[in-house]
Amino acid sequence: MFNKKWVRVFFPAFIVVLWFIGAGFGGPTFGKLEEVSSNDQASFLPANAESTEAGELQAAFTESTAVPAVIVVESETEIPPQELAQYEELAGQLTEVPGLEPAAEGQPAVIGPIPSEDGLAIQYIASVSDGAELGEVVIELREVLEAELPAGTEGYVTGPAGFTADLVSAFGGIDGILLAVALAAVFVILLAVYRALLLPFLVLFTSVFALATSILLVYAFALWGWIELSGQSQGILSILVIGAATDYALLLVARYREALTEFSSKWDAMKVAYRASVEPIIASGATVILALLCLLFSDLNSNRSLGPIAAIGIVFSLLAALTLLPAFLLLFGRSAFWPLRPKAGTHPAGVHGRNVTGLEGLRGIWKRVGGLISRFSRPVWIVSLLVLVAGSLGLLQLQASGVPQSSLILTPSNAVDGQDALARHFNAGAGSPLTIIAPEGQEDAVLDVLEGQEGVAEATVVTEGAGAVVVRDGNVLVRATLGYQADSAEAEELVKQLRTDLDAVSPEVLVGGVTAVALDTNETAQADLTKIIPIVLVVILVVLMLLLRSVLAPLLLIGSVVLSYATALGVSALVFNNLLGFDGADASVPLFGFVFLVALGVDYNIFLMTRVREESLRIGTRPGILRGLGVTGGVITSAGVVLAATFAALGVIPILFLAQIAFIVAFGVLLDTVIVRSLLVPALAYDIGPKIWWPSKMAKHDGGAATGGGAHRADTPSETPDSVGTSRHSH
Repeated sequence: MFNKKWVRVFFPAFIVVLWFIGAGFGGPTFGKLEEVSSNDQASFLPANAESTEAGELQAAFTESTAVPAVIVVESETEIPPQELAQYEELAGQLTEVPGLEPAAEGQPAVIGPIPSEDGLAIQYIASVSDGAELGEVVIELREVLEAELPAGTEGYVTGPAGFTADLVSAFGGIDGILLAVALAAVFVILLAVYRALLLPFLVLFTSVFALATSILLVYAFALWGWIELSGQSQGILSILVIGAATDYALLLVARYREALTEFSSKWDAMKVAYRASVEPIIASGATVILALLCLLFSDLNSNRSLGPIAAIGIVFSLLAALTLLPAFLLLFGRSAFWPLRPKAGTHPAGVHGRNVTGLEGLRGIWKRVGGLISRFSRPVWIVSLLVLVAGSLGLLQLQASGVPQSSLILTPSNAVDGQDALARHFNAGAGSPLTIIAPEGQEDAVLDVLEGQEGVAEATVVTEGAGAVVVRDGNVLVRATLGYQADSAEAEELVKQLRTDLDAVSPEVLVGGVTAVALDTNETAQADLTKIIPIVLVVILVVLMLLLRSVLAPLLLIGSVVLSYATALGVSALVFNNLLGFDGADASVPLFGFVFLVALGVDYNIFLMTRVREESLRIGTRPGILRGLGVTGGVITSAGVVLAATFAALGVIPILFLAQIAFIVAFGVLLDTVIVRSLLVPALAYDIGPKIWWPSKMAKHDGGAATGGGAHRADTPSETPDSVGTSRHSH
């Protein structure tokens, strides 16, 4: 069918049109993602978390779902009592901001002014209606402060509402900025690698169309309530799809360009290139997808949702690389590589004769690296191993037990500054109290525990009317204001102690609130790390065993990427603590770093070792290792640089978690590309020799050796398509 000219034009054009339609619908959906996403930390917790249960029971004590905002006015000099009337007028002006509501019946929308004991600050408590646009309300409150405050004072809007508004603002324009930076970086790299004007655009179109189309499914899943979408998962999805689709495209393009030097027909060249590329691309994609889906075992909704979100992105990356890109390349043919068009008949001659070394026909840096490994394989892998182990020692400095909420935003934040001002003049936990749910009749015992605990500044039972204790469903509500900032490590330690002490009062007592949510989130994330890592390793190990038909080689590959991950995390810890001055790392950072680095690191080993196995069947294991390294070196290194650049683009978003993931993955991918895949793995495999394929037959009967000292057939048109496809050289 494909021999007919009109079919050869219509079929690839039809594929391109289908993707255009998908991207046409998916592109506008980017703007709708905000409607179905949430950055509320409490929504990420499992239903059985203590803070979640406390929050659900707390809802019975109030009909309001408003978000509290703490407004702080700080003065350079002491505020005299006679000026308090001016601040009462300010309360009235703040009340006029649309979107505020009373926290309880009979209360004003803005409570205050509440002067500090040192006379240097004034505090107000406002409640932002659940139906209002929180970000706009916070902006208007800040505008009122800026317009009405007297000289010598500074106003802040902090608390849950202020932090949420600043966090959402930090994610503002995430799609546009992130995509622009990532695509620009990829374009420059592709231009340098291929020195072609059109090809980078074709590869980028492939990546962008994959992302735009995947958004349709992600949006639908979030709309139906199947996944919890957040700003950070949006950013990771964009980067992962752009990077992965480009990596898969690079592998296919390398094979296609090589085939064009041998075949005059672009269809014949594509047939050979496609057959040679499809297995490693699908195997790599499947490995990443399965590793990401292991996040479904997480107890955190945010982690569990990221698994299918990112897996959807990889599926569309695979589909685009294996359908849209071939269609583009068939439509444009050799013109895609202009001005350096590959010419038929310029393919390097096949390697003939006995005693093949595997370095024949190679040139440049990869021939020198191959020569180094062939002469000094054991010293090379030992030195590489020692370098990685030395870097991994930085793990001793890793602080991944969570960070204060005030450290999440890396740009100047009014909410963070307000929290600092609040801590200077008031109880630092004001505005974000603990909420304790206790059985009716136990309120006095709970108050005794709270009042006897250092760090609790104030504790009250919720009452109504003439001071009667409010009882809902057999429970009472106690609020405790802490003397520590709600997002501090001291506050979290206090929550742990209170939970232990209150269990002695009644096992049914529950402690919730902002601090408890942060504590439960960090502890759940740390538990996820120890549970999910073994699952990911087993899944990837099984895939590698099936792909390479070996046990020893997959074990060594898994070990290499785990060590690479440990080194990347160790070096990152040193950089975060000593160069960037971060207060620590989010508790989910090690898990996300592991999933991305191990899955993507195995990707490059799959690209390398599938080619090594093909070459080993022809010319023997040790020559096959050198040739596999030499012919894949350029394309895998380019892919690694592209993926590192795309993940580094996450750093443009001023969120601590994403900045740390950006550095860990970008550095780890480069480490994996330069040391693990280029030196450690091939040198170790070369030193072991044919036994690397144990227990397969290749371990006993080396492929090329059976034909006599490594002799093999020349590549000729008479070979079957499969044998041709698996023996071409990538550049």
